Amino acid sequence: MQSDTQKASSKNTSSGIEPAPLLGKADCPHCGGIGFLRMDVPVGHEKFGKLEPCVCRASEITKNARQRLYELSNLERLSHLTFENFNVQGNPKAKHAITQVEKDSLMEAKRTCEEFAKELSGWLLLEGTYGSGKTHLAAAIANEAVNRNTPTLFITPSDLLDRLRAGYASSDESFEARFEEIRNVHLLVIDDFGTQNATSWGQEKLFQLLNYRYINRLPTVITTNLILDEIESRIRSRLMDEELVKHIRLLTLDYRHPAETSNPGLSMLSMRDIREMTFHNWESREDEIGQEIVTVKFTERKGASGYSVKDKEIQREKVTKEHINRLRVAHDASARFADNPEGWLVLLGPSHCGKTHLAAAIGHYRMGNGGQAIMTDVSVLLDYLKATFRPNADVSFDRRFYEIRTAPLLILDGFKESNMSSAWAEDKLHQLLNYRYYENLPTVITSNLDPESFAKNYPSLWFKILDANKSVVCTIDMPPYRHKAKAKKATSRKSAKG
Repeated sequence: MQSDTQKASSKNTSSGIEPAPLLGKADCPHCGGIGFLRMDVPVGHEKFGKLEPCVCRASEITKNARQRLYELSNLERLSHLTFENFNVQGNPKAKHAITQVEKDSLMEAKRTCEEFAKELSGWLLLEGTYGSGKTHLAAAIANEAVNRNTPTLFITPSDLLDRLRAGYASSDESFEARFEEIRNVHLLVIDDFGTQNATSWGQEKLFQLLNYRYINRLPTVITTNLILDEIESRIRSRLMDEELVKHIRLLTLDYRHPAETSNPGLSMLSMRDIREMTFHNWESREDEIGQEIVTVKFTERKGASGYSVKDKEIQREKVTKEHINRLRVAHDASARFADNPEGWLVLLGPSHCGKTHLAAAIGHYRMGNGGQAIMTDVSVLLDYLKATFRPNADVSFDRRFYEIRTAPLLILDGFKESNMSSAWAEDKLHQLLNYRYYENLPTVITSNLDPESFAKNYPSLWFKILDANKSVVCTIDMPPYRHKAKAKKATSRKSAKG
């Protein structure tokens, strides 16, 4: 290498112009304080005639690069996000108490992120809904790295693409230089991946960036609200590499909206009457043996116009010992399932026979022991899924469907005749239950249909239900509960039965 200009010690006294300040070290044997050198290469070489920073400026250049990345990351406004103030107990203002499953999820996520911050090796994928703590943990990793003087870039995909595009119009730093800096930064944290509305150019640049870091095994953190199925296939393939990528799924409520549940408006378990359906206030009805119950039976069908029509029929039936025995069998099966939820439990019987009470009691018991449960009416669930297709929906259908089909415990109340649902609805129910069956996920199903009618309406599902290794079927064929008058000072209702 050669010094590019006159020696730093010589002064241009003849012109009276003060020399420029030294960029390098005055005692540098290479540049004499100039700070730049020319490579001694033949004409035609890519570096011929170009200035290169001298080695004496390496520390300064590295420091400036770190500072530039820090300013680009806007980490100053996120400097308060640390591992120390990450609350694994969730938001104390939350309307619904955080379950043990959610606490375990947050503790495991924090532990994994702390280990990653120490080692800065491989990739880390943080997946979860809005407000679940992903950005807090990602920023905590970035802040730890910055405190150790590790070059770090914390950025959203949209900001990243904007910075790259600006390089085309910049006279200071080209697109190539910006892209090179980002893809080679020691630690790259991409926050809210998937929220970008990228063009084909943007998608390609994101792939090129991540593919380069994947090939070179450069430390990378990605947070996303998406599930893997929603991510572009080439990037998804790399994120599924278990040898490189640690995949953490945060199962918790939205910290920023503590009054909501993870599936707001869906689960029935928080409803006033449903809250009171527990094993503690279950009524065995043994005192009703011999009593005649008068009921009105409603049969729902589609009329000639295509609308739903209900036919009414008056029925009289006495409560027998056989009725009570069947009710006891259903109760005991439900209690066993609540203690050890494995496989499926199917409760069949007419309206107000107690099946919804037992299903809700299972859900409350599991949640009371730190588990998670979703209980929903089948028709409400389908409407809930359809709502994601609205233009103003803030969550995708795939995300909602994924959350429901993978729920630790799913209670589907009120299966009706299949001709009452659309082809789309039946298809989604089939996909949902098919997945849970083969993944062996705990599921409770209730229906007013008798076994024969259920088999005719849902032949494929009934075939799975008949699998004695995975399913228990209880038929509660008995007269409905009588609606008892509520005492004046009573604070709970026990009359609302399945």
